[in-house]
Amino acid sequence: MNLRISIFACLILLTTISCQRNSTESAEGLIKIVATTGMVADAAQAIGGEYVVVESLMGPGVDPHLYKATHGDLKLLRNADVILYNGLHLEGKMAEVFEKMAQLPDKVIHPVAEFIPKAALKVVDPNGPTYDPHIWFDVVLWAAVYKEIGDLLSHSYPEHADYFKANVEGKQAELTVLDGWVQQEINSIPEAQRILITAHDAFEYFGAAYGIQVKGLQGISTLSEAGLRDVKELVDLIVDQQIKAVFVESSVPVRDINAVVKGCKEKGHEVAIGGTLFSDAMGEAGTEEGTYEGMVKSNVNTIVNALR
Repeated sequence: MNLRISIFACLILLTTISCQRNSTESAEGLIKIVATTGMVADAAQAIGGEYVVVESLMGPGVDPHLYKATHGDLKLLRNADVILYNGLHLEGKMAEVFEKMAQLPDKVIHPVAEFIPKAALKVVDPNGPTYDPHIWFDVVLWAAVYKEIGDLLSHSYPEHADYFKANVEGKQAELTVLDGWVQQEINSIPEAQRILITAHDAFEYFGAAYGIQVKGLQGISTLSEAGLRDVKELVDLIVDQQIKAVFVESSVPVRDINAVVKGCKEKGHEVAIGGTLFSDAMGEAGTEEGTYEGMVKSNVNTIVNALR
């Protein structure tokens, strides 16, 4: 808990960018921000408010691990004043694009998750080291990203710094309430039934923050494919612990989870599909699930209804 609380204080000491940007805004009078995922775009819009126009490259159901930039994306990126991406290798196939864009003059490119203190991140491979990029599943951890974006925009456009700061404070207050609600809802699941099984291993931060065991069929990246051994091990776990439900993800094909359900049935255990979770992408724009808070609430309600 002390570590999670200290994230906000630590971020104050971090340098957000290495160069000072000209304070002149874009020709249309708005700061043009291009973000990779819906979660990053939603945070940028919340902090930038009336002074920004935000576009997201990856819409509902899009897997950022596998995403490749289109010609239209490259045009958006070239015309952007600010480019925000998650980092920590989430957008694996986009890395080369960001490296090239970073060489352009007067361009702010920022990986918002890479400025989280490393002690707060989950190590995937200590030899790299590489870290689990799915930090938005811990609401407190993701709240730190709002501050990171606020610091970045304030540094680049100091004439609006007070406005950005006020938006950061407002969002962090909202997310503190959301964090408490998530914990309360997960606590309503009997402890023995707090086992979350999903298509890929995206929910480790969620499990650690809110006290629920998680198990993904694939690894943290959907680049790794589930094999027969992975399916068998998961089937054995579900049958042994008499788990009631497993979950599909909106951005991951359902075939492997269906194989798990079939394997359980062949062993005499009926396991239900508990619903669809939003993992690497949010819902449709204009819906509740198309916002960060709405996505979190939808996921929690789906999990609780299936496991409780």
